[in-house]
Amino acid sequence: MNPLMTGLAGTLPPEQLAKVQQTPVGIAGLGGLGSNVAWHLVRSGFLHLVLADFDRVEASNLNRQVYFPDQLGLLKTEALAENLLRINPDLDLKLWPVLVTPTNVQTIFGQCPIWVEGFDQTASKKMFVEEGLAAGKKVVGASGIAGWGDTDRIHTKHWSSGLSVVGDFCTDVAENQPALSPRVGVVAAKQANLVLAWVLK
Repeated sequence: MNPLMTGLAGTLPPEQLAKVQQTPVGIAGLGGLGSNVAWHLVRSGFLHLVLADFDRVEASNLNRQVYFPDQLGLLKTEALAENLLRINPDLDLKLWPVLVTPTNVQTIFGQCPIWVEGFDQTASKKMFVEEGLAAGKKVVGASGIAGWGDTDRIHTKHWSSGLSVVGDFCTDVAENQPALSPRVGVVAAKQANLVLAWVLK
């Protein structure tokens, strides 16, 4: 057993750790939200992740995303996989360096009971949520993550459909309201915590 799993074995009961290890989670968009969600999930014992993003690592990503300067120019799927495997080399990662669309989303994430949304664009968020719920998945999204200040405004809304959304629901990214690590990190941590809670019930 690798060191991470040895440590988690002393933290979670065997039956709970087994649930975490066996549940595949899909993450669409590997920016400030998706990369940090993946980071938290791997550290919580998840082994099976499906990661999708067509983008490459840029300098502007480094203030809030789980990448490093020597990874500039790499596909985000490739760079994030490299970083996650340093935490746990036994991971099963399925990488999709493509734009997620209505025509491929079920092919990419169909085997995952839980879908995590980390997109920037409203249209992509809407498509992903609708496709996930139509397929009977648990979906966790985000809305309102920008700026700084009172993180107590960040909360979670739940719908009976299986959708949960984290954020303050008002602060969109703008020129005077950038996406920065502290608030983005809080939202991503709450998204990951929702996934963990769903699995452990």
